[in-house]
Amino acid sequence: MKTEHLKYAMSEVPRYTSYPTAAQFGDLDEPQYLQWLGELSADQPISLYVHVPFCHEMCWYCGCHTTIVAGYDRVGAYFKTLMREVELLAAALPFKAKISHLHFGGGTPTILSPEHFGAFMAQLGTHFTFLPGADLAVEMDPRTLTPEIVEALATSGINRASLGVQDFSPHVQANIHRIQPFYIVDRSVKWLRAAGINAINFDLMYGLPYQKPVDVERTVKRALSLEPDRIAMFGYAHVPWFKKHMQVISDDSLPDVFERYTEAQLAADLILQHGYQEIGFDHYAKPDDAMSIAARDGSLKRNFQGYTVDEADIMLGLGASSIGQMPQGYVQNAPKLNEWRETVEAGRLTVMRGLGVSDDDRFIRAAIEKVMTDLALDIEAHCREHDRSLDTLDEVFPKLQELQADGLVILENRQLTVIEPQGRRFLRSIAASFDRYWAPGKSKHSKAV
Repeated sequence: MKTEHLKYAMSEVPRYTSYPTAAQFGDLDEPQYLQWLGELSADQPISLYVHVPFCHEMCWYCGCHTTIVAGYDRVGAYFKTLMREVELLAAALPFKAKISHLHFGGGTPTILSPEHFGAFMAQLGTHFTFLPGADLAVEMDPRTLTPEIVEALATSGINRASLGVQDFSPHVQANIHRIQPFYIVDRSVKWLRAAGINAINFDLMYGLPYQKPVDVERTVKRALSLEPDRIAMFGYAHVPWFKKHMQVISDDSLPDVFERYTEAQLAADLILQHGYQEIGFDHYAKPDDAMSIAARDGSLKRNFQGYTVDEADIMLGLGASSIGQMPQGYVQNAPKLNEWRETVEAGRLTVMRGLGVSDDDRFIRAAIEKVMTDLALDIEAHCREHDRSLDTLDEVFPKLQELQADGLVILENRQLTVIEPQGRRFLRSIAASFDRYWAPGKSKHSKAV
């Protein structure tokens, strides 16, 4: 990493899975949500996000909303409330919605029993219509995966599996409280493919405690030997002020910013050498994968799941803490399990936070998404498309010119192009140039690299 890029690597910037970001969310009640749902059109497909906030043990790097459970009682109770929430959401819509994408996140969604998972998918099928070719994805922990739950996933129509891998080095696994030998991941992949679930995603991480470039190299090579369709290479976000369990990870154990950059670039080089296409700044896909095709033809999108081929403008959330996105704005369910359960059992949707978006927000959001997905933005064309004067984004130019001076972008005739490969690593910082809410030091985010 060049010295002039250090300031970008050290900066704390949003990941831009939304704009405005969740940092701008405020109070938003059920009547507002119901109004927005009532304004939706039947010809618009929707995505569903289902959050299952339980794990059997805590991984110390985890930034997700989850709770540790020893038995199944709390999971079973959650399942019953989730079934009721499906009914409430379906009743609030003025039509039977068509699902183009479904994503189970967590926590560990496969902590649901095979019987409960199958029953929940049947409940969705009763109240919604799955479109042909819909992408139905589940995040899973290979350590707790069983042939029985894999069979239930396949029988229910799940066609994509996202496996948390992170790192294969034993000493790194010990220091993140996630012992997961290679054979467990290998076994899981074989079970999934044997059941007909052939779309496989891996999540890997760099910047973990006591992790070195040799660990990243070993992990990436072993992951590639299993031929996943997609790989996400995330940087560990150390936020102990937000996630208290991260306090067991000492600052001294973490790679510095130069080491993080080296690890990220090493992973990119290895994955690209294996024939994958780079997607944005932290995703990779096989050339014939839908995500690679979307990146090439300009249809790639970005939402709360990261880079996606999901073109739906509506994403509705189920479960505690889940976030939804609609043309009118963003909504988030109650994060506390008791509050979420009591509200649903009282017959109400549990949305508590959110944000209505303005035309200006949509204009900036579209610009940021183009930068994040296409690594380019024709600023004049963007202004014309949104019926804005050509000087609307002039306040961004000093920031872009500084990025240009530092060798990360080219700005010529109001055409912005990210310079590869170095610009990719700093896409979040480039996108932040357009953000009208973010200011350095005003809110806490993870490091840009």
